Amino acid sequence: MNLFVNPKRAPDRPAELAVLIGEQQMEEAFREVSTWPDYRPTPLRALSGFARLHGLGEVLYKDESDRFGLGSFKALGGAYAVFRLLQRIAASQTGSSNLSYADLRSEELAEVVSRVTVCCATDGNHGRAVAWAARQLGCKCVVFLHERVSAARAGAIARFGARIERVSGNYDDSVMCAARAAQLNGWHLVSDTSHAGDAEAPLNVMTGYTVMVQEIVLQLRGRNPPTHVFVQAGVGGLAAAVVAALWSRFGAELPAIVVVEPERADCLLRSARAGTPVKVQGQLDTVMAGLACGEVSPVAWSILERGASHFMTISDEQALSMMRALATAGYGDPPLVCGESAVAGIAALAAATRTSEIAAALGLTPGSRILVFGTEGDTDPELFAAVSGTTAAAIRSLQS
Repeated sequence: MNLFVNPKRAPDRPAELAVLIGEQQMEEAFREVSTWPDYRPTPLRALSGFARLHGLGEVLYKDESDRFGLGSFKALGGAYAVFRLLQRIAASQTGSSNLSYADLRSEELAEVVSRVTVCCATDGNHGRAVAWAARQLGCKCVVFLHERVSAARAGAIARFGARIERVSGNYDDSVMCAARAAQLNGWHLVSDTSHAGDAEAPLNVMTGYTVMVQEIVLQLRGRNPPTHVFVQAGVGGLAAAVVAALWSRFGAELPAIVVVEPERADCLLRSARAGTPVKVQGQLDTVMAGLACGEVSPVAWSILERGASHFMTISDEQALSMMRALATAGYGDPPLVCGESAVAGIAALAAATRTSEIAAALGLTPGSRILVFGTEGDTDPELFAAVSGTTAAAIRSLQS
């Protein structure tokens, strides 16, 4: 476990960052996504048993395990970016403005939308969201997967009709392949990292993620805000979206925001230490598949280097142990369907409370109110069952 206190954290949101993901963009995203078929806010679960055992005042877990039936928060980002892309293309060809999700699904726009091919690289969940949106809206989709993406995750993407392209190497290699293929074939790249090209799609992805934070703000109405937020990171898009949304809500009273990564894929912590983006080389061999990224997204980094208060790493063993404990009611709370990347934030929180120096550096006390993000469910059902000894179906039967 490694902790770095960010010396560059700004006391309030710098003006140049407010325009990247501003209040208007976030409001538009929330207004649009909340009209989509099957939309409903995901639960904000109080883990009172976990909080009591770790000497904390409150721990709240945003449970994204059933977002749009896709099993992860990525359904907000990837799908919203596809929507915004098709909205722009359809507007340029028809002259119509403010086209909605329903408009894009209409017979009148079917031919325009069907001529579009979107593509992306993924560790699993982003590609699933992009493929789902492409199927919903009627465009074509190609998804690039590196060699370590599991067959279960590949199959979940292919079920939405996407063409799968396997790539040698790691996630960063697949990002570069997707960018080259988009340029060669006239496809539209829907990337969740801006180092693959321009920042429009990654910013739309991140804006989609802020819907989750806006739900949390509504769910906390009438209650004290969190003192700390632990949020996991791959390229940094989710963490940056959380910072942007909470900055908009709380301004100079922004909670402490701890960005958590696997110790074998810690590009953000290394970048914070160096004061400039640093690339992690190699296979990025971590069980936390959704966080196995070696290169930061520049647009996400511009927000995180001024908004994150701490950067922290955890081991695979800590993640798997937490995954098992939450799935089997190990802290006395109702069991949770949580994938290996979903638990990074809460695993870091648990580890921090066990080390007095780190707890002190983070300002964790018996009065601390913590927000964590359960970013995925059993997106690899075989791995989930092997680690937890149970199934998502069994847990959901207890939750209902």
